[in-house]
Amino acid sequence: PAPSSPEMLRGKRVIVTGASSGIGEQMAYHLARMEAHLLLTARTEAKLQKVVEQCLKLGAASARYVSGSMEDTTFPEVVVREAENTWGGLDMLILNHIGFSYFNYFNGDVGHIRKLMETNFLSYVAMTTFALPMLKESEGSIVVVSSLAGKVAGPFTAPYSATKFALDGFFSSLRQEFIIDKVNISITLCVLGYIDTENAVRAVSHAIRGTPAPKEECALEIIKSGVLRQRELHYPSWAMGSLLLLKEIAPDFLDSLIRGGYKVENIRR
Repeated sequence: PAPSSPEMLRGKRVIVTGASSGIGEQMAYHLARMEAHLLLTARTEAKLQKVVEQCLKLGAASARYVSGSMEDTTFPEVVVREAENTWGGLDMLILNHIGFSYFNYFNGDVGHIRKLMETNFLSYVAMTTFALPMLKESEGSIVVVSSLAGKVAGPFTAPYSATKFALDGFFSSLRQEFIIDKVNISITLCVLGYIDTENAVRAVSHAIRGTPAPKEECALEIIKSGVLRQRELHYPSWAMGSLLLLKEIAPDFLDSLIRGGYKVENIRR
């Protein structure tokens, strides 16, 4: 069947983090239409309840949620145990949540980076660790939602960029170990550009030249890339592909291009 056809995920057990808004919410709706079993998590319970109700209307095999913050070091295990207790297994782990960071010159706040590492990086590692036994059994997939900022560092995102680079390092190393050990779990790293989520537009629209890509399509491409067990997804593909190629052959030129894409005068220190 075609990668986006419902059969690919019908009856599959999927965790989606950061599922109360933005790309995570859209992924939940696509997965619901594909008749998957869903366990959704995010900080805001009221929003999650609405998303779960909508997923059930759209045809999810089942849908439930656990609310909590990934800043809480015990929460990743709570989520994975919920999947284990409910389904006794897991087919796909989609890690998509992010903690709030500022879009501005680095302000010297090391504590903020430490806290952001907990949410944007260490909780991804923890959830993966707890989910591994179930994913080994199902020969499942891990989908890690990252960003161009985790491959190419632009200005004004030093803390955020650090956490996204960390994801690439950890999960690319883990993929190598799986291959050596003949563990049949795929790891897909999603390198996303500027997407029209409410949070992204609110944070950067005043300072970025360029039009954001649609979150609905982005969410579907992420799911497809996981189903197809791709190594990486670049979305929007033409833009991300060109930038990553430039990184290899002309890094200084790429840096100047990136700086030129910002309205620096609109960044208030």
